[in-house]
Order: sequence, then C-alpha cells, then structure tokens
Amino acid sequence: MLKATLRSFLAHKGRLLLSALAVVLSVAFVAGSLIFSDTLSRTFDRLFATTAPDVTVSPRETLDETVPSGMTATLPAELAARVAAIDGVAAARSDAEVENITVVDDENETVGPTTGAPTIGTDWNPDERSPVELTSGHAPRGPAEAMLDSETADRKDVTIGDTLSVIAGPGSFKVEVVGIATFTTTNPGAALLFLDPETAREKLLGDAKAATSISVDADEGVSDAQLKQRVAAALGTDTYDYRTADEQAESDVEQLGGFLDIIKYVMLGFAGIATLVGIFLIVNTFSMLIAQRTRELGLLRALGADRRQVRRSVLTEALLLGLGGSTLGLATGIGLAAGLIELMNALGMNIKSSEMVIGWGTPVAAYVVGVGVTFVAAYLPARRAAGVSPMAALADAEIAGIGRPLRTRAIVGGVVAALGAAALVGCVTASETGSAASLLGLGIILTLLATVIAGPLLVRPVIRVLGGAFPALFGSVGRMSQRNALRNPRRTGATAAALMVGLALVGGMSVASASMSASFDQQIDETLGADFVVQNGNFLPFPQEVTEAVRDTPGAGLVVRSRLTPIAVRLPDGDRVETTAAAYDPQLDEVATITYAQGDTENALAGGNLAMDLDFARDHGVRVGSTIPVEFQGGRTTELTVGALTDQDAAEGFGTQGGLYFGLDTLEEFAPGGQDSALYVNAGSGLSADELRDNLERTLDPYPQVQVRDLADYKELVHDQIAVLLYLVYALLGLAIVIAVLGVVNTLALSVVERTREIGLLRAIGLARRQLRRMIRLESVVIAVFGAVLGLALGLVWGVCTQQVLALQGMNALAIPWGTIVAVVVGSAVVGVVAALLPALRASRMNVLAAIAHE
Repeated sequence: MLKATLRSFLAHKGRLLLSALAVVLSVAFVAGSLIFSDTLSRTFDRLFATTAPDVTVSPRETLDETVPSGMTATLPAELAARVAAIDGVAAARSDAEVENITVVDDENETVGPTTGAPTIGTDWNPDERSPVELTSGHAPRGPAEAMLDSETADRKDVTIGDTLSVIAGPGSFKVEVVGIATFTTTNPGAALLFLDPETAREKLLGDAKAATSISVDADEGVSDAQLKQRVAAALGTDTYDYRTADEQAESDVEQLGGFLDIIKYVMLGFAGIATLVGIFLIVNTFSMLIAQRTRELGLLRALGADRRQVRRSVLTEALLLGLGGSTLGLATGIGLAAGLIELMNALGMNIKSSEMVIGWGTPVAAYVVGVGVTFVAAYLPARRAAGVSPMAALADAEIAGIGRPLRTRAIVGGVVAALGAAALVGCVTASETGSAASLLGLGIILTLLATVIAGPLLVRPVIRVLGGAFPALFGSVGRMSQRNALRNPRRTGATAAALMVGLALVGGMSVASASMSASFDQQIDETLGADFVVQNGNFLPFPQEVTEAVRDTPGAGLVVRSRLTPIAVRLPDGDRVETTAAAYDPQLDEVATITYAQGDTENALAGGNLAMDLDFARDHGVRVGSTIPVEFQGGRTTELTVGALTDQDAAEGFGTQGGLYFGLDTLEEFAPGGQDSALYVNAGSGLSADELRDNLERTLDPYPQVQVRDLADYKELVHDQIAVLLYLVYALLGLAIVIAVLGVVNTLALSVVERTREIGLLRAIGLARRQLRRMIRLESVVIAVFGAVLGLALGLVWGVCTQQVLALQGMNALAIPWGTIVAVVVGSAVVGVVAALLPALRASRMNVLAAIAHE
C-alpha cells in the first residue's frame, strides 16, 4: 500500500501542484509574520536595553494618554545634582526631550518622517549608551545651533550650514545645522534634532529649570535595583516614577508593542484567509482525484486492501502534500520577512536582514499549519475513498458519486443557517453594543458555515438563472457549459466557496464602511457649524502661537479653541473610568450644534462644571447636579458638578467614553500647559468664506503641519481614515481571489481530464476548438459568478447587521455601495475567464482519437 500510495502521489503531482500553492501561501504568511515580528521585537529589545540608563527618574504619570494633549510632564532639573550626591551614584544628568515638535526647512517643507513616527527634539548629552554618535561637524553650542540625525538629513537633503525652523510648544525658533549624528543601532523611524542642554530646556520645555527625566548611572558594584531603592528613598515615592534599565526597556517595548502587534495581526489575518480558502481548494482537489480513481480504489479493495488502508493511503498523500507545501511556504515566508524588512528600511528604519530572527516556534507553526490544513481538508475525501466498494472497479468512474443525495447537507445546513439567522436577529435587536457585537460574530461564523454546507443545494436553482441566457446567446455550446456546471453540485459548490469567502468579507466591510462614511457625513452636517476647522494633519496638538496667528488673521471673526486631556472620573456606582475629555471656549454654541437632554452649553462650560453623555450618566447613576471626583494628569484632583447631559450620538460626541467636556478655564486650572487640538473659525462680517480661507492659508504657511478644512474637507478626511481599513480588506480580497483562481483552474483542469472521452466525442462530431474553449470559459464564468452572488448576498446581510451594531454607537445611516457590488460581479466574470485560459487551451489541443480511446 505504501508503494502504491507513493506511485499514486507522483502520478498526480501536477494535479496537486495548485493545491500545494494554497498551502505555500498560508504557511508563508504565518512564517513571514512570525519572523518579521520576532526580528522587530529582538531589534527593539536590544536597542532599548543598550540605551536605557541604570535608573531613570521621571514625573509620575497617573493616567494613560490615549489621545495626545500637548502637555509635557516635567521635573526640576536641579534634581540631577541631588541624585548625583546619593551614595552609589556614579553620575546623574537631567534630560530634556519632547516628541511634539515640527521642523521645517528653508523651502517650508517638513523635515521629519512621513510614516507616523515622531520628530524628537532632545538635548545633546552623549554617553556610552547613546544610540548616535557625532560623525560630521560639531556639537551644538548656544541657542542658534542644532544637530540632525544622518538618515533624516539624507532623506530631506539637509546639510551642515542649512537653516531650519523649529516649531515647539513654547514657540518657534530658527537654528543652523552644525553637525550630523549617525545611529549606531536601530533607528525606530524617528527624526532626531539635538540642541545644547540649556537651549533644549528653554526652547522645548519653556523653562530653563525643567527637565523631562533624570538619567542615573550606578557605581561599580551597585546593582540597578539597589540604586533605584536609594534614589527613591532620597527623593520620595509620591511624586516621581523610578525604573531600572530593564524596567525602562520593558516600558519602551510596551509602548511600541501596539505598532508591532498591528503588523503581526494583519499578516496573520492574511494567513487565516489563505488557510480558510485553501481548505476549500484542497477538499475539492482530493474529492475530484478520488472520484477519478474510483475504479483504481475499487481494484485495490478487490485485491484485499481494507477500508483503513485506503483511508490511510489518501491521508498519506495529503501528508506528503502538506510537508512539501510547508517546506516551500517556510522558505517563502523567510523571503517575505526579508522583503518586509527592506520595506521598513525604505520607510526609515534601520533593520539588518542579517539579524533576522527565526525562532524554533516559527518552523513548528509553519508545519503545524501546512500539514494540519492538508490533513483536515483531506479527511472527508479519505473517508469517502475508504467507502469505495470492490464492485466500483466495474463501474464507470466518470459518473461515480455524482448522483448521491444531498439530504444530509440540507438538514445540517438548515439547522446551522437557522442558528446563524437567530444570532443575527439577536444582534439587530440587542440594545448593548457588547452583546450585539458578540451575536454578530457568532452569526457571521454560523451563516458562513451554513452557506458552505448548503452551497451545493443552491447550485442548480442559481446557476439555471445565471446561465439562463447562455443557450440563447451561445447556442448548444452555452447549453453544455451550463449543464457541465450543474453536473456535480458538490464540486461546483466547493469551487465557488473559495471565492465566496473573500467576496462575503468585502461585501460586508464595504457596506459597513459606506455606512460609517454616510453616518459621519450626516453627523458633521448636523453638528459642525463653523466655516473652517484648523487642525494638525495627524490630529496632534499645535503650539499656542498657531492659535494667536489664526486670531490675528485678517477677516477671522470668532475663534473657538478645543483641547483634549486624559482624566479619570469616580462615579456614584463605584466605577473608576479613565477616558479622554474635551475642553472648549464658552462660545461653543456658535460653531457647533449640541443636543441637550438637560442643561445647556452655558451650564456645561461654567467653572467647576462638566457635561456628560445621557446614556453614560444613566448607566452609572449620574444626574444633573451630581458631584463627580475628577483626576487630571499629574495627580491633581477636584470635584466637578454635572451641569448638563447631552443627547448626542456617541460617534459625534465631544470626547470619547462618556462624552465628557468642560470649559477651558476649568482645564487650565487643573491641567495647565496643554495645547489646542482644533480651532473652529467663523468669518468676520463683510468677508466671504473663500476670502477667509485664502487669508488663513497664507497665515498658516509657516506651519505646514496645520491644515485649514471646511465641511467638505472634513468629510474627506473622515472618508480617508475609513478607507485605510477598506484597503486592508481589499488586500485580503486580492489574496482570496488568487487562491480562488487556483481553485477554479484546478477544478477545470481535473474536470477536463475526467471528461477526456466526452471531449473527444464532441470534437469527433464537429465541435470546433474555439467552441470547446468557449464552453469551458463559460462554465468557469458561471461558477465564478455563482460564488460572487453567494458571497455578496452573505456580505450584504453581514454589512446590514454590522451597521445595526454601529447604530448603537450613533452611526445611524445605512449605505450600500452598489457601484462596488456591480464591479465585484463583473470582476468575478473576468476572474472566471482568466481561470479558464489554461484548462481550455489544454482541452482544445487534445488528440481526438486518443481522447475517444481514453479509459
């Protein structure tokens, strides 16, 4: 049996090649994502471990800042002298470093990364742990000199002697580049501008006596933990945070962890789609191969092979396919990881391919996925093969298994579909976002399974409709192509299922994203009343001088400021909620429309008051007049009175969780030093909006990081943000289509082999080569469109249910992108044509007499 299995595998290696490609793609994305993320993690671990001081003293941060507020926490720079006198301290120095600066060259172009990494302004205070070294020019001396990192200088064509403008929180200033520093380790993608220590404190922090942290080096023989205890004992534990080198490195890695996880999970998402679609392809391939080998398997049974041996034979072939595909996939994954590393290098990161990390878990995961996928996918066909009777050796292999009833599929598919429909109905009727989202996920999984199980039952009614015009348009060739697709519903259903999965995902996400865009458009129209919004391009806060420049712009009338700040509120039910609150000028009503359930804007923004979302207040037992303890960044606490409850949709709320906001005077009292995140500007009397826009753009020309947006621009910005998610879905669709095309090609190629004698007879009675190719193309097109119709129908249901979940967050508009849906259907027909090219060409080149004599 082993010898027969190996010969059978080698005999069908060409037919199994396309299935192996599905395994290769699945394994490649799994291996590539693990290698790439492990390499990044190891690189940054090494960077942070080698650059962190023995002990770092920093201001105590009591709240997580999920949205930038523009506040820079500081401590007294003179602490460095106190720390240096502590027993066991070899050296201590104050550091001044901020990440919210903008650097502009003499052509008014931003000098900094375009990938979202920060532009960091810091003091030049080198030691043996510094990640950079001076390689040309000299260190900055005095307030008019600066040094730039070499990668930013090369990328932006900055040389020694150039003048740069630095836009920092305390104000703008000009510097001359006098030196270039080169990274000795990985550059995480940031741009670094170095100033002398005194200038850094004064220009970046606005206080020559302030610092952002104290770096402490230990004497020989003193451990980091011991040094940390001594420094904490000397300075006290209430005001400052203390971290050893390992703790600081771990903290830095955690801050970067979200970015690394996004990359990892996106790639694993591709691997998941490839695996799921690949399963359909492998099941179909093995099912067809077993159907074509019915007589061969019958002969084996007649010669004495039992069911277990036949099943084991088929699973051994799957194991060989999985091992081969996994090996190729692992090699491809290494190449994919290398390509991603080069891409990151092109974006500004300095990661060496020679330092690629391939941990023991990567090949284990690769082979588990590759072998597991093929083994699971081949199990049902193997069981079917084990059931072949010895009498099948006398049967016609071409019709074996075609007529088996689909009653079991109908029952199982119906039950699963009913459960899935119930979950989706529950999702639509749920009133809590969490439970609705859970029911949505369950409903999506169950309805997908139901469609896969019951797909063959839908083949005949749907394809009769889709191919109904074929006989009229293409005559007998069209009729035969339609009947070929109907001949084996299981095969047609499995082939179309691969395409269905990808298109269902795209259909659902397209409806969801279009609904989000329409909802935001509606909310912006209803809420935003200002002529223009001035904002940073990446939503970061901007310095006060930008606000002053806007106020001084000719024709600018009312200017309302908006700031964001992290806070924690202690609610009457005992919950402590950390969220982001907003603060506004008193004239908020003149630039925004807010719906209040109780109170008004005057009460909301009055000193000592705050506003809260009505639903959030109900959930936590809050009403107008309630006194809420509030904690601000830096540990300052107070009690604020609820002056108003808003009945806004959460998506348009003025904040995040809870929709909390208050007056700017309140924020300045308890959390001073923040920066504005947006300005709402109305034109003054006698000036048109277009004229004001021209004036604003001229005023803000020295600040290229800030944009002027009207209502249409604001909508476009929201659409662009949503489109990022949609592009990812389209990329997943592309991968699913690639594998689906392989599946259609494989099915048609095996089908041509299966129908060799039939094709020979058709050619013998006068069917031309061109007609034969057209017949196979039409068959491929109708299968592809069938998969598209099922996928889009399923995706539309998912999308509508997703929109109902979003409606609980205030996104009430339902929009269906009919243009995208029509494009997908047309694209599916094109996919069918492309997939049929090689099988049709092969069929048309068959020798007629040899085909007729084929057994």
